[in-house]
Amino acid sequence: MGKVAVGATVVCTAAVCAVAVLVVRRRMQSSGKWGRVLAILKAFEEDCATPISKLRQVADAMTVEMHAGLASDGGSKLKMLISYVDNLPSGDEKGLFYALDLGGTNFRVMRVLLGGKQERVVKQEFEEVSIPPHLMTGGSDELFNFIAEALAKFVATECEDFHLPEGRQRELGFTFSFPVKQTSLSSGSLIKWTKGFSIEEAVGQDVVGALNKAMERVGLDMRIAALVNDTVGTLAGGRYYNQDVVAAVILGTGTNAAYVERATAIPKWHGPLPNSGEMVINMEWGNFRSSHLPLTEFDHSLDFESLNPGEQILEKIISGMYLGEILRRVLLKMAEDAAFFGDTVPSKLRIPFIIRTPHMSAMHNDTSPDLKIVGSKIKDILEVPTTSLKMRKVVISLCNIIATRGARLSAAGIYGILRKLGRDTTKDEEMQKSVIAMDGGLFEHYTQFSECMESSLKELLGDEASGSIEVTHSNDGSGIGAALLAASHSLYLEDS
Repeated sequence: MGKVAVGATVVCTAAVCAVAVLVVRRRMQSSGKWGRVLAILKAFEEDCATPISKLRQVADAMTVEMHAGLASDGGSKLKMLISYVDNLPSGDEKGLFYALDLGGTNFRVMRVLLGGKQERVVKQEFEEVSIPPHLMTGGSDELFNFIAEALAKFVATECEDFHLPEGRQRELGFTFSFPVKQTSLSSGSLIKWTKGFSIEEAVGQDVVGALNKAMERVGLDMRIAALVNDTVGTLAGGRYYNQDVVAAVILGTGTNAAYVERATAIPKWHGPLPNSGEMVINMEWGNFRSSHLPLTEFDHSLDFESLNPGEQILEKIISGMYLGEILRRVLLKMAEDAAFFGDTVPSKLRIPFIIRTPHMSAMHNDTSPDLKIVGSKIKDILEVPTTSLKMRKVVISLCNIIATRGARLSAAGIYGILRKLGRDTTKDEEMQKSVIAMDGGLFEHYTQFSECMESSLKELLGDEASGSIEVTHSNDGSGIGAALLAASHSLYLEDS
């Protein structure tokens, strides 16, 4: 697991964007089409500005919404879902456990052999299985039968190394990355399908019950110990290796956060208090919105034209699904209003989502003197054969503005969680260590984004408090996390 101290010395403020834009400005003509290009660039930069005062307002709003979401269902844009996970892995877990990770057109089956604190993960094996397209829109039984059959085949390949004690039932953690109304640790009804799935009869069904019936049909004897969201799985994976982990954030195609809350701080929880005194909360923070979020005309049009207008506003300005699309929309305005690419608007530029965030990251990371990578990406994606250096510099400035806003708002969200937990300041007696487990391609692969996020978090916390906060990369936390949660909620804990 890679660790990055929050104290990383990366300069990342609205001032950097201003300097970058200034350099571009000086080297361009200030009249005609370039004047219009620069006017669009300047207006966009101003609308995306994230001064520290605004980030504090966003963090305060996040904390307020967290309180409201914990008080009652529907009381906030943040769902603050109770995960029923009250026992995070401690590292003491031993034995053989399985995981099933279903979150898209592929699913993964995994087994891990845990050896306690000394040996940790002794051995792990996994297999990825593609779901045939017809099963994504067919019947519920057909889909779950297919999954159960693949799981049974995987179990059949268990070798001697993975020893299951006699009389013990295999236990499984089930990561199900679709919206679910959870009713217990091992039950939850499907709210709606996403990601190309559409099986109407499954909506409202208990997904654990559906998988259990399918396993019975194929003769597989296995207990589903935990139904978990991928962010909760990342939190479990992070906590297994580091007991100071208090929250997990996924910054990938989408974004979400989960954290450990005191059970007494959840007014909407009506059951008996868990023995641990803690409960993991799945925030669903992508749906956060606030008047303090710096939204532009491009964000408003993207939202209006999306499949879920008015929803997932934070996700639409910070996650990997959308950053490249925001860049496309600004370039399209420059092309239409200021002939940025010449007299004709490139037809490819009118195709939504043609510029993906990995493309944007590659361009933003271009340090060659003539920005060759920017030129080749524009040529390959938009079929614009030639671009001048000053045009490429405008593209870099746009990447910087978009990524900086997303990264700084991500930091504000994390700061809001730390404030809610009272971990945003140092205690008089001793430093209380707080670790945030991160996962997702955006955080892992877009270096400028992750470095900017970390330096912005340090800026919000101040030098003294930031010394007790650490950001770690919890690679594939959600997959192994589900198996670890099966272990920490095993029926055989005393036997381990």
